[in-house]
Amino acid sequence: MPKAFKASKDFEESGLSGASGVSGASRVSGEFDYIVVGAGSAGCVLAARLSEDADRTVLLLEAGPPDTRPELSVPPAWPALQGTEVDHAYTTVPQAGAGGRAIPYPRGRTLGGSSAINAMVFLRGHRHDYDRWAAAGCAGWDFDALLPYFRRMETTTGRDPKFRGDSGPMRPAPASAEDANPLSQVFLDGAVAAGHPLTDDFNGAGQEGAGWLDLSIADGRRQSTADAYLHPVRAERPNLTVLTDAAARRLLFDGNRCTGVEFRRAGETVTARAGAEVIVASGAVDSPRLLLLSGIGPADELRQAGIAVRHDLPGVGRNLHDHPLCPVVYEATRPVPAPKTNLGETSLLWRSDASLPGPDMQLMFIHLPYVPPTMEAPPNGFTFGVATVPQSRGAVRLADADPDTAPLIDPGFLDAEPDIRRLLHGIEVAREIAATGPFARWGAHEVLPGAPVTDEADLRRYLTAATGTYFHPVGSCAMGTGPDAVVAPDLTVHGLEGLRVADASVMPTIVSVNTNPAAIVIAEKAADLIRGARA
Repeated sequence: MPKAFKASKDFEESGLSGASGVSGASRVSGEFDYIVVGAGSAGCVLAARLSEDADRTVLLLEAGPPDTRPELSVPPAWPALQGTEVDHAYTTVPQAGAGGRAIPYPRGRTLGGSSAINAMVFLRGHRHDYDRWAAAGCAGWDFDALLPYFRRMETTTGRDPKFRGDSGPMRPAPASAEDANPLSQVFLDGAVAAGHPLTDDFNGAGQEGAGWLDLSIADGRRQSTADAYLHPVRAERPNLTVLTDAAARRLLFDGNRCTGVEFRRAGETVTARAGAEVIVASGAVDSPRLLLLSGIGPADELRQAGIAVRHDLPGVGRNLHDHPLCPVVYEATRPVPAPKTNLGETSLLWRSDASLPGPDMQLMFIHLPYVPPTMEAPPNGFTFGVATVPQSRGAVRLADADPDTAPLIDPGFLDAEPDIRRLLHGIEVAREIAATGPFARWGAHEVLPGAPVTDEADLRRYLTAATGTYFHPVGSCAMGTGPDAVVAPDLTVHGLEGLRVADASVMPTIVSVNTNPAAIVIAEKAADLIRGARA
């Protein structure tokens, strides 16, 4: 039988304190006010905000190890983190739209979660991205309602105070003049030469065009949400307990009320109880997975996996979607300087159709050849990463009832014809920019898919072979009021008490850009919703 947390003496004698990644070992008891499952982009924010109330106790559980690996703080080292102990290193099921390939699907597995292993791009997205959430029934989630939270999360300098914050934990900023790769300016010059406008702040009034990206880099080091929110307060808050290497296995219930979490740590199965709420913040793969393991989800699928049905909720795991990313790779005759920041400092956002209310296309400029493992590229070059807002939808499912079995992840890449057509359009835009004078001075010539590849059928075959994940899974515990929604607009799980989900999985539709700031803003708002409910 699982054992419950007892006195702190018993906890320390079990060998789980100190260097194993525990803070707050001297104050562990059988019950906390709040248990946050997942110390990722959202979970670190939630734990820090909820523990601001000194009379409320918070337990934060993280399945992975502490964030002590040196490469975590080195901005250009992020690709080397994939497949290490700080990555769940998931793989999708074979993707029909991608030629039957099973695509590597990295997900952060350490304090900071995916914000500790991602490419550090800090983009909010367009106001329409959030206004459509509200229009679909999620009152209070429109852009204007979220703007105070976007401002609360950040400290910026020299930006429009109507849009930007000056006293928050995150410190997003463009690459400095001394660190910026010279090709970044070449991309902007090429975009202008191809007829695209410039913006001086993607997170300000100008949310479209070409421009410098804000990056989650502070003082030359990556700034994850653990760095920004969690580590600065851990030592000074006796009401906050952080456990790493603590993998949640199922949620505990008394009737319809969630009362705690069962997790595995140091070879033991342990239970922790929540007097107020359990907040699941494990991301778009592991949040629905935990609900499913706990018997919450589509009843037929649960029975098929050998899980007893606790609460039939058809939307759990459904609506998974992710930006598809297709590389257009060029070789240069001039040596491309080694990167000092995140490998991609500039980008272009635009609308594939002028009648759209906001951008649905992104061109991420990357300072090296970036291709799937199945392809080869020359060492000296650069990449236009073409991404789009997808119509394709997939799901997260269980393979069986064992919590140690990897989930079945199906983003449905390129299942929808409009996604393919928009990516073809994006390749055209990339080629137009690469054909301008600024790139000609670098001797740029296309190697993938290759300049001779112009026939649509051939380009479609290239999309099938080259398209993969942009690492932005969302939507698998979608927020809303309809029959397929998993959580209500206050993020409580429909039909249950004492349980919320607060991370990227609740996005009903994906934002038009990189999803990390959107996950953070969800957590910022969730903290206020939770504290308001408690009050």
